[in-house]
Amino acid sequence: MPNIKSAIKRVKTNDENRAHNATVKSAMRTAVKNFEALVANNDAENAKAAFLTASSKLDKAARKGLIHKNVADRQKARLAKKLNEVNA
Repeated sequence: MPNIKSAIKRVKTNDENRAHNATVKSAMRTAVKNFEALVANNDAENAKAAFLTASSKLDKAARKGLIHKNVADRQKARLAKKLNEVNA
């Protein structure tokens, strides 16, 4: 544990940020899994809504720097491809 006051504050804010980032990343993963479960059940109506939610969460994670922009775009493209297969 640091002795300097500013370093103590830094450790505290880092812990808070890490906890926040973990919740955002977890919500993103959950949204993707929910979408994939709906696609597996051939539920096109709900899958479309879940796709919008998942892509929104991916975009937000990329904006915040939790994942790289290209990773978010690649995942969204793969999800869109699955959605198109269900709709076809």
